[in-house]
Amino acid sequence: MAVFLADAGITLMHYASHRLAPLWRLHAVHHSVQRLYGFNGLMKHPLHQMLEATAGLLPLILLGIPLEVAQLLALAIAIQLLLQHSNVDMRLGPLRWVFAWAPVHRFHHMKYGRAGDVNFGLFFNLWDWLLGTAFYRDGYRMGPGDLGIGSRPDFPVEYAAQLRDPFISVRTTKEPALPGDLR
Repeated sequence: MAVFLADAGITLMHYASHRLAPLWRLHAVHHSVQRLYGFNGLMKHPLHQMLEATAGLLPLILLGIPLEVAQLLALAIAIQLLLQHSNVDMRLGPLRWVFAWAPVHRFHHMKYGRAGDVNFGLFFNLWDWLLGTAFYRDGYRMGPGDLGIGSRPDFPVEYAAQLRDPFISVRTTKEPALPGDLR
């Protein structure tokens, strides 16, 4: 139950972070990477991490979550973030419709503007089905150049610069065109 409730809150905050400009500026740090690997899931602006954690954990705290369950939930979230952002060739079969694992979540990190506003769920795709944001293209393999923030190809790579980025004025460029296989 803790995973299910935390997933709902985290997913809704994640969804809002793609819809509200101030949240997106914080969340963009996570989307700036141009190659997925396990630790991308943990690469977040600390303020955005705090907002996502609050959205996922506050309901559980109000319900009186036991410490042991909270500790296991924290471990489960860390492991899921590593798996979800891993650069591993997983064959999910029909489970891709249920679990938000790497092959499904990769589409969320596409650099093609709003095309990446899909697959927000942390553990489950249920929330994306309900939000109308579930997307998977069987056979499409993310390649070099598919990931990142298309309008910010020069996004800072140094951590200190990433921490400052949400609070400074930046120039954006035109989003790259969506590949034909994804239309």
